[in-house]
Amino acid sequence: MTRGTKIAGSRILITGAGSGIGRLMALEAADREAAEVIIWDLSAETGEAVRQEIEAEGVRARTFSVNVGDSAQVASTAQDVGDIDILVNCAGVVTGKKLLDADEAAIRRTFDVNTMALYWTTKAFLPGIRERNHGSIVNIASAAGLTGVAKQTDYSASKWAAVGFTESLRGELRAEGSRVNTLVVCPFYINTGMFAGVRTKFPRLLPILEENNVSTQVIDSIESGREQLVMPSLVRLVPGVRLLPTRAFDAVMDFLGVNQTMDHFTGRTGGDSPRSRRAARRRQPAGV
Repeated sequence: MTRGTKIAGSRILITGAGSGIGRLMALEAADREAAEVIIWDLSAETGEAVRQEIEAEGVRARTFSVNVGDSAQVASTAQDVGDIDILVNCAGVVTGKKLLDADEAAIRRTFDVNTMALYWTTKAFLPGIRERNHGSIVNIASAAGLTGVAKQTDYSASKWAAVGFTESLRGELRAEGSRVNTLVVCPFYINTGMFAGVRTKFPRLLPILEENNVSTQVIDSIESGREQLVMPSLVRLVPGVRLLPTRAFDAVMDFLGVNQTMDHFTGRTGGDSPRSRRAARRRQPAGV
């Protein structure tokens, strides 16, 4: 049974909404006549810029500067927000280093933002959503949450945890007969700057995804009640390939170049301006 949540008339909260696909989803929600778009971002400046973009379209928006890895700050800010209908956990960080090159603080930060934040935000907002027996919890994971990737020992593991968290939560809600929906999103690399420098061996099979396309598909999936969104389609074959012996599985991943994608990784080297981000939003999205 479809249990999607329509954006029109809903109050939607998006973490990491100051940039990347978080910002684009916030703008898309405004386009679909959300009752209110609530922006959570570590940067007060970027959050405020997105709020102004949304309110320029005639939709109510609020922004909060929040460290989603801080459970006390999440709980306190959630009280200021009040009830919501849709929670989208989009905030994420990546180090892009080999295990022995990654320092302890960076590893902990990865898990605080990519994994632990899901617990704090969901615990803060799920009770109200569950009481109304309608709404959606959305977690932006990664294709790296389905297969390990070199130079992502922390990032990949944090996204595996996000996939497992969402699946377990779905099981809990289903067992109690709740109509609250969950959605986990597992995209390949997205052209947002977060993974600047990554390369793909087979761009037709495993393309670097365009952020407009991803953000639109996530919002579509929330409305349709979809429970898992994997992009591109080839990534959906990963669980089946795991039926092979481990060495054969590794050989397939190496042939596809998965463990070489991070060889030229540089990451985000600088902030993008509101003007450049508005221009990026207006580009036609590429196909998946």
